[in-house]
Amino acid sequence: MTDLGWLDAAVTGARPQVMAALLRYFRDLDRAEEAFQEASLKALKSWPQNGPPRDPAAWLIMVGRNVAIDALRRERKSEALPDEHAISDLDDAESALADRLDDAHYRDDILRLLFICCHPDLPATQQIALALRVVSGLTVPEIARAFLVSEAAMEQRITRAKRRVGEAEVPFETPGAVERSQRLGAVAAMVYLIFNEGYSASGGDAHVRLPLCEEAIRLARLLLKLFQSEPEILGLTALLLLQHARSAARLDADGAIVLLEDQDRNLWNKGMIAEGTALIDKAMRHRRPGPYQVQAAIAALHATAEVWDATDWGQIDLLYSTLEQLQPSPVVTLNRAVAVSKVRGAEAALAMIEPLAPKLSGYFHFFGLKGALLSQLGRAPEAREAFGRAIALARTAQEAAHIRLHLDKLGDEGRAGAKTIGSKSKVT
Repeated sequence: MTDLGWLDAAVTGARPQVMAALLRYFRDLDRAEEAFQEASLKALKSWPQNGPPRDPAAWLIMVGRNVAIDALRRERKSEALPDEHAISDLDDAESALADRLDDAHYRDDILRLLFICCHPDLPATQQIALALRVVSGLTVPEIARAFLVSEAAMEQRITRAKRRVGEAEVPFETPGAVERSQRLGAVAAMVYLIFNEGYSASGGDAHVRLPLCEEAIRLARLLLKLFQSEPEILGLTALLLLQHARSAARLDADGAIVLLEDQDRNLWNKGMIAEGTALIDKAMRHRRPGPYQVQAAIAALHATAEVWDATDWGQIDLLYSTLEQLQPSPVVTLNRAVAVSKVRGAEAALAMIEPLAPKLSGYFHFFGLKGALLSQLGRAPEAREAFGRAIALARTAQEAAHIRLHLDKLGDEGRAGAKTIGSKSKVT
């Protein structure tokens, strides 16, 4: 982490709470975002000199709120202030604000914000994109990569979503029990995407963006507290815990990617694995399977295998087959192909992924897996081509370096083969 890395981590971690509170104060998404950005800039100037405040979220809320109120007062010179109901809690007392941070209503702020972003007036793709932008502060390029769409398309999607929320006059209140149930799927998907963004570190960070993963787990726990008997929320929470349990072993000391088969399993968080497996066991007792539960079951098989060779690939193949039925996707099929390669060989796996090429032509992992399978089959020239495509699509330096290792291995094997052929020709 850089010298100012702590500042970025503190602001990123506080963002959901700050945005939720500012939205409750001002009931305007754009104004809340602008206030948060101004508060973050002030933190960048103040915190390195004075150190972080005891409660970064409270500091950012107060500063952002005051900045927005000042902006409203300046606007009053040319236009009337909004009605009183559009602004609340205008006193500047920090003690009152700190007290309010511990209030149960404040703890509901983030959940309220999640459900506002996932309002049914918005298409599902806009709901999730808006929540990722507003709640967790992911950049447009990061969200676009998560959806496998262009940055321009995602920018338009988010802009349209904000406009529709404003035009629909969406009530900035906590939805009732029925509304919460109706919007739960979109909220769960948004939490999962937040975790994936941190887990894959697609922003180009040298290390996994742990604050995003931890924030997603926190939000999943919050959902689980409200929906304790919902098997898919149990499955979602289990999945995030089981994946995050391996975070300490996923990169080496130089920041290079360590494949699952090479990871030091002693570094895995056994407590998280135990909690995750207990949650998925509880979810499966409901006998209402869903995509998150199936993915969590797959993660549990990986996490509980004592060594790589003990992995139950046959069961993983069956679970991915179930997931293909529940949630058809070329990425799901691509993941299943890894299990198929272990069970039925590289040739069968390659035949499975070839039809996916048109849909995954811009997907790094497609060409990485294709190159690996071709390499196993001894088709070195085709493997090099696939690995070359993968490097061109790599989102981080770590991904590109990992593929170059495969290319170097192909080169070493080719040179060794040439020497063997040469020695044989001399003998004969």
